[in-house]
Order: sequence, then structure tokens, then C-alpha cells
Amino acid sequence: MGFPNVSDIIATTIQNRSGVISDNVSKNNALLSRLKQRGNIKTFSGGNQILQELSFAENSNAGYYSGYETLPTGAQDVISAAQYDLKQAACPVTISGLEQLQNSGKEAIIDLLESRISVAESTMSNLIASGIYGDGTAYGGREISGLKLQLPSNPATGTAGGIDRATWNFWRSQKFAAVADGGAATTAANIQSYMNQLWAKMVRGQDRVDLIVMDNAYWGLYMASLQAIQRFTSSSDANAGFASVKFMDADVILDGGIGGFMASKEAYFINSKHMFYRPHAQRNMVPLSPGKRYSVNQDAEVQILAWAGNLTSDGLQFSGKMFE
Repeated sequence: MGFPNVSDIIATTIQNRSGVISDNVSKNNALLSRLKQRGNIKTFSGGNQILQELSFAENSNAGYYSGYETLPTGAQDVISAAQYDLKQAACPVTISGLEQLQNSGKEAIIDLLESRISVAESTMSNLIASGIYGDGTAYGGREISGLKLQLPSNPATGTAGGIDRATWNFWRSQKFAAVADGGAATTAANIQSYMNQLWAKMVRGQDRVDLIVMDNAYWGLYMASLQAIQRFTSSSDANAGFASVKFMDADVILDGGIGGFMASKEAYFINSKHMFYRPHAQRNMVPLSPGKRYSVNQDAEVQILAWAGNLTSDGLQFSGKMFE
């Protein structure tokens, strides 16, 4: 006879592994790994949107004065917030009545569920990683606000975080199109020059790009442009499981490889200080509502691994994209 409280076991098993699953999601993506290192994975507790506070202008009261000269004290409206929709993702884990009978005993069922939860874990990791490089239109617009949306090829159009880039210059990311801006397609001979030009657009004092993620094609060209003695690796990224080299003092990471989600010949130059991964505190890779879930017309039980949140930013002008 199958173990009678299978749904409870599924929920408990997922609950026990939820922290591990959430951690593995961040480890599976170079950007999320960097945001975790920086402390920019921040949960939120509620609301119908995720607000990311930002400063969009300087305080115009600032200035020089002499002696008893009157100082300006006018009210300053310089703080606002980008508003990101709450996105949801889920992966149901199922077990049939026949499988319950075939895997008799609590321990046998747990072994079966561990394998299926492990698959659900990797599936959710890939789903989030895919969304990181998406434009938010997949799944009927229910996908997270990925880099293709926030750091587009044409930064002067479209809306991100509820802010219209055509109206607000401060919300426009940077871009470098090889043919249009550089005059020729990217090669090993010119890739560093192109990277120099884009990188310089995003420097403000000590505030600058610290992470560059590349697809297979750009990674190959960049590696071919380097002499062996110039290949400086990053120990922190190597310890996190990512192969990296340096450009200026930014880490250059291949985020393509087998089953990569980046489009061909794309590179994102990211200032991770201004990027955030915002999962909901109560929906960060956890079982969706406890209790048994039965199919009305099948001999099966289900528990759902669920996530909610989004990728947000408080300064898109400090990051950019290089493409052909």
C-alpha cells in the first residue's frame, strides 16, 4: 500500500529544500550570482507592484555663497521610484497513484520525490535564467523584466519599470552597435576598441561597470584579442563557478555555453550596484499553499513549486549593451 499522506510529504520535501533551490537559482546565472555577492537580492513583503526607489535629478539648491547671502531653500522633488509588475512562475511536482503503489513506504516515496524536485529545481533555475536575458514578452507578457527589455538595442524607446525612455533621458541605458557606431562588424582586432567606447559611457567617478556577460561569439572574439599574459582571472567569480577574465576592472563572463540564453553576438555591460533581484519573501521557491491537490479525473497528486518577483533597477543609464 502506498504511503497515505503523499501530498504532505511533497510539501515538506519542497519546503525543506526551498532555501537550497532559491540559492541554486542565483548560482546558475552570472548576474544573479553577482547581485548576491553585492547584497542586491532583496525580498519584498507585499503590494501589487515592486517599487525601486531612485534619484532622477540633483538638488538645485546647491551652490556657492558669500557671507550673509540668503541661501535657497525651495522644495526639491528629486526622488521617485521605478514600478515593476509582480511576475509569477511555478513548476508542479506530481506523483501518480500507481507510483505510490510501486514505491511503497515513506522512504521510497521521498527518494522518488527528491529526484523530481531536483528536476523541478533545475527547470526553475533555467526558467529564471532565460527570463534574465528576455524582453518580458514570453508567456504572453508574464515573463520577468529581463535585460533585453531594460538594456535594449534602442534605449530611446519603450518603457521599463513604468518609466517612458522617450520622455526621460536619465532612464536610457547605453548602447554600442558595431556596424552603426563602430563602422564594421565586430572582430578580434576591434572588439577591445568597441568595448572601450561603450565602457567609457558608463563611468561616473568611481561608479562604473563591474560585470560584462557575453555570448559564445563575443566571448571567442574577446579571448582571441588577448595575449596570454593579459588574461587576468577573477578568483571570486571562479569560486562561484564561473570562468572569467578582466576588462578594465570588470569581470568578463561567458554566460552562453551549452543551452545559453543570450542571443548571438550580444554583451551586456552591467553596473550591478544599480540592479536588483526582488523575490517575494513568501513566494521564493516554496510549495504553493499547503494541503492536498488532487486531479478530479486522474489518480494523481500534485504540489507546486512557486516563485514571484522581478528583476529591477534604480539606474539604467549606468549599464548598457553591445551588439552588431
